[in-house]
Amino acid sequence: MPIEDAVVSGFAVLRVQQLDDRVVVELNRPQVRNAINAEMVAELHEVCAELERAPKILIVTGTGTDFAAGADIAELRERGRDEALAGINRAVFDRVAGLPMPTIAAVEGNALGGGAELAYACDLRVAGSGARFGNPEVGLGIVASAGANYRLAELVGKSVAKQVILGGRILDADAALQYGLVAEVVASGAALAAAGALADRIAKSSALALRLSKAILDAANPHPLLDDLAQAVLFESADKKERMTRFLERRSS
Repeated sequence: MPIEDAVVSGFAVLRVQQLDDRVVVELNRPQVRNAINAEMVAELHEVCAELERAPKILIVTGTGTDFAAGADIAELRERGRDEALAGINRAVFDRVAGLPMPTIAAVEGNALGGGAELAYACDLRVAGSGARFGNPEVGLGIVASAGANYRLAELVGKSVAKQVILGGRILDADAALQYGLVAEVVASGAALAAAGALADRIAKSSALALRLSKAILDAANPHPLLDDLAQAVLFESADKKERMTRFLERRSS
């Protein structure tokens, strides 16, 4: 289903708004604090497929009071070995992480378990003052297998990641800002507006330069040749010449 149709006809558990330079996705199961179930995973795959075909900035948020208070525990309880090996939630969060253009999580309230892992998968996060991040999976007899075990340490360092995953620590908005997990803390209820302002700033940059910069930053190992190849592509682009010409004209006026 094209994203353009989603605002009108809607997904079952997502609300999707298509704008010229971005797509805004709201997790829409507020009656269960936006718990991430298989239906939501399937619909997120649909959104990712469209953004892979036509890259735009992605903003993810939640309806109601929470971003997402975890995965759907009733579903998780019934999953077995085969479902675990399929990496159901991990696969879609990895797909979000791999999208061509920058992604932003606008977090209000709880981002716990799978909700936290979806936020970790985004490139940038902004938080309302009441936001809380945590991974309580070990208390349920499972591991945080949808990205926290390998993303959180990269974002905040191994010591803090162990405090969260092993020690059950919940990071409030101020701690998340202190450790660099979020880019900004705003008044409660203002996270989506802040994410929109951040997207506005990002959208002023060259789309191709953004895509190549993200690919380089996310590469498994740093390699100067990646920078050189990306720069070679950009040096030949009309967009680069137009942007630099405007810069020089402003400076000389």
